[in-house]
Amino acid sequence: MSEEGGEGGVTDALLRHNASFAGDFDQRHLDVAPSLHLAVVACMDSRLDVFAVLGLNNGEAHVLRNAGGVITDDMVRSLSISQRRLGTREIILIHHTDCGMQKVTDDGFREELREATGMAPSFAIESFTDVDANVRQSIERLRTSPFIPHRDHIRGFVYDVDTGELREVEPA
Repeated sequence: MSEEGGEGGVTDALLRHNASFAGDFDQRHLDVAPSLHLAVVACMDSRLDVFAVLGLNNGEAHVLRNAGGVITDDMVRSLSISQRRLGTREIILIHHTDCGMQKVTDDGFREELREATGMAPSFAIESFTDVDANVRQSIERLRTSPFIPHRDHIRGFVYDVDTGELREVEPA
């Protein structure tokens, strides 16, 4: 797919792709609860195809993404719903090498937003310098959250964007 997507832009090109996809859609209904009882929290980085990296198919896991793959209040909200209402029991965290969140600082980006908009953001930026330490912090946030009932099977990994390999990070 081209960057521009033609005269109508990227969104119009994606909608044309969707029309083709829907025409060949497999009508098999998947259950709302993931069949592997797994939730994956990953960075939003476009180089990370979570389904391909883990060999997952649709319907097997909840895949939640944000900048850095960090455990924020909203991630805890989604994971608590995933576990308490939709049956997941395991959580995998995937951060990665060469992450953009390592290239900003909380104070610097907060000030950039304030200068651009006239107000400071109410959300945490969650930048970091050490990807392994950030994975450990995210594991700890989940293991200590009273909203996450299944905390025994939480594992964290760093995806290498140059090799495609996952490396496990041992918790603190």
